[in-house]
Amino acid sequence: MGQNAIRTPLISIILAVCIGGIMLKGAFGEDQYQKPSDEDLKKGLTPMQYCVTQESGTEKPFDNDYWDNKREGIYVDVISGEPLFSSQDTFQSGTGWPSFTRPLDPDNIVEKEDHSLFAVRTEVRSRQADSHLGHVFQDGPKPTGLRYCINSAALRFIPREDLEKEGYGAYKKLFEE
Repeated sequence: MGQNAIRTPLISIILAVCIGGIMLKGAFGEDQYQKPSDEDLKKGLTPMQYCVTQESGTEKPFDNDYWDNKREGIYVDVISGEPLFSSQDTFQSGTGWPSFTRPLDPDNIVEKEDHSLFAVRTEVRSRQADSHLGHVFQDGPKPTGLRYCINSAALRFIPREDLEKEGYGAYKKLFEE
């Protein structure tokens, strides 16, 4: 994350990790993410990433980047970079999409009732970028019984060995033995 901040009396503007979003520091130090414009999103995302994150689309099963990823690391929102899931919480669900038993930080996830496709499901979105990620179902393994079925196109994978250099060093401790 860029550290060259422009200071004003009440707000520090820091460039965000992805696609030109802006992180605003309020008067009381709280972060307020400002999502990039739709035009910038279209320029910075692949058509599939845009379809999934902005139009609540779904990528093809078994034909996406992370459905069978076995590397250690974390998954972040492709737009905001907010940490969402850990490889330690993945499991083979047989669905063809990355599946997780829990979010890395529940505060970075928003769940909404979804009435599309003639059923009631629970949609999962990222808090800051409001990206559509996928859905959560109650048919997962222990310990949570949950299956977060997430589109690879909504994620960026940060391998364990790159956590520090990518600005996610605080998550290295998850992978220490």
